[in-house]
Amino acid sequence: MATTSQTLETSIAQAQRKTKRGRFNTSNVLIMAVLFVISIYFLLPIYWLFISSTKTSADLFGTFGLWVAPTWNLWNNLYNVFTYQNGVYLLWLWNSFFYAIVSATLGTLFSAMAGYALAKFTFRGRDLIFSIILGAILVPAPALVLPLYLLMSGLQLTNTIWAIILPSIISPFGVYLSRIYAASSIPDALLDAARVDGAGELRTFMTIVLRILSPALVTVFLFQFVAVWTNFFLQYVMVSDPNLYPVTVGLQVWNTSYTSGGAQQFVYSLIVTGSLISVLPLIIGFLLLQRYWRNGLTLGSVVG
Repeated sequence: MATTSQTLETSIAQAQRKTKRGRFNTSNVLIMAVLFVISIYFLLPIYWLFISSTKTSADLFGTFGLWVAPTWNLWNNLYNVFTYQNGVYLLWLWNSFFYAIVSATLGTLFSAMAGYALAKFTFRGRDLIFSIILGAILVPAPALVLPLYLLMSGLQLTNTIWAIILPSIISPFGVYLSRIYAASSIPDALLDAARVDGAGELRTFMTIVLRILSPALVTVFLFQFVAVWTNFFLQYVMVSDPNLYPVTVGLQVWNTSYTSGGAQQFVYSLIVTGSLISVLPLIIGFLLLQRYWRNGLTLGSVVG
């Protein structure tokens, strides 16, 4: 009788485990299905951009948008992009690199300084300043373009590289991230030990703080780089010299000349191909730095 009871309990336990395992597998399938749909949603525009870059302007309108045309025209489109108007696209691409790298580097450094100061120094008004920074995150960037233009115009800096770089080195979101990471990952005892050894605040920041915050700073750098690279409206308003255009503004100028009838029809295929080239640095940068970016995003959640 006892043996029968034990056998029955064992069967019930095995059935419960199978039921739980089945539910777990069902949940996994549903999660994977949702993630697959989301991935398709985000990757479909890039896929369309690549397929469209392989077509001529006529094929763009005469063939199915999500499949290749009979004529593979990618290499001709790339050649035309880099040679059209005496190769001005290369200049625009270099301008975008320059604006994004300089602004992201300076913005990351300033964000690290501000975040470290707000996290590790006690002074009057610290919480108020941090609250103002949090509020600044909620302000849409396009709403600041007109005030920034008037400010730069008053300083006679419009149509210069400084009109793009100076507004772009301020990142409230970067200050917020740096403050959170600094508060959770930098021990006060380590800073006190550095001060006892005679290290000044600047040396402590440069040799200790920046190394500890490096995963978080990669995250800030990537956010800032992408924000500057894709900030079309500010750059469109601030500069009017074609030699200072970033790639986003340059492509818009090509598009305007095409739609207004002042350019040949093949320019449309150049716009699509140029758009594909312009997103490649963002993809490559993310793939190269994703390990540091992932560590930076999870740093504040496991320390403290």
